[in-house]
Amino acid sequence: MRIGPHSIAPRVILAPMAGVTDKPFRVLCKRLGAGLCVSEMTTSDPRFWTTAKSRHRMDHAGEPAPISVQIAGTVPQIMAEAARYNVDHGAQIVDINMGCPAKKVCNAWAGSALMREPELVAKILEAVVAAVDVPVTLKIRTGWDHDQRNAPLIARIAEQSGIAALAVHGRTRDQQYTGVAEYDTIAAIKAQLSIPVIANGDIDSPRKAALVLARTGCDAVMVGRAAQGRPWIFREIAHFLEHGEERAPPSLAEVRDLLLGHLEHLHAFYGEVSGVRIARKHLGWYAKDRPENVAFRAVVNRAESAEQQLRLTRDYFDALVAGVAPELPAAA
Repeated sequence: MRIGPHSIAPRVILAPMAGVTDKPFRVLCKRLGAGLCVSEMTTSDPRFWTTAKSRHRMDHAGEPAPISVQIAGTVPQIMAEAARYNVDHGAQIVDINMGCPAKKVCNAWAGSALMREPELVAKILEAVVAAVDVPVTLKIRTGWDHDQRNAPLIARIAEQSGIAALAVHGRTRDQQYTGVAEYDTIAAIKAQLSIPVIANGDIDSPRKAALVLARTGCDAVMVGRAAQGRPWIFREIAHFLEHGEERAPPSLAEVRDLLLGHLEHLHAFYGEVSGVRIARKHLGWYAKDRPENVAFRAVVNRAESAEQQLRLTRDYFDALVAGVAPELPAAA
């Protein structure tokens, strides 16, 4: 699959997720087989571009290409300026968010709320495409609610506006992340477009990825929540798509080493205080399938220093590797 001049291989993509797909996580997922990693949503409002949060979200130094940055907003010219700003700061693909179901985003008429305004959608897409000389992509849902499933209309507008690729999450906005993703709408969209279409929603295993590709005819799949605590899912999907067989899961020793490297990158990227705090959710995701998960989180979440967090995590996984029950102290 190609997005403009960029070859996306393997054809499995990390979905943009606020508070999750920061640079340390994107770099890790790319190393573990993702063909493309899309950044967290960044604001189009220039008043917030100099905040610590925005500076981190716009930091792409040393990130593997192609670098895809997602922007969100409602005003065409402001979105165009945001696209130019991000390209100047390293973006090689600009992704427009019209899929976020979060209430605070939709209340500002951004994210998936924009799907209720097809004319405004066209103006935003045309303005952003005209503003930059890099490919512009779009992420949408199947619609606002069950009675307003207008994704095929928005998809046609996207193609006519010069969008280079389209990602579709198989739920309406009012479903949030509940229920089951449906792929018939995505298949219908793929059938009517000539640009690449990416299927998103409930893709949580290599076999599910292959099934969704076959059912929708899409060019790639996009993985979101299933990558939390399991970033190696990308190489597992890539292996299955290429060879038709399951790849062996990582050993506990490899999981330990991947997690410790991830923690160290978070500490270095955000600084010790913020890095330790942000790492806690990742620790919970990595350990979620272990029977000691609750006890482990209760202890490791009290770690106040990077050294403490790394030591507790290393000791926990060292015990698992050795085949013994981890000793979890009463206090960190």
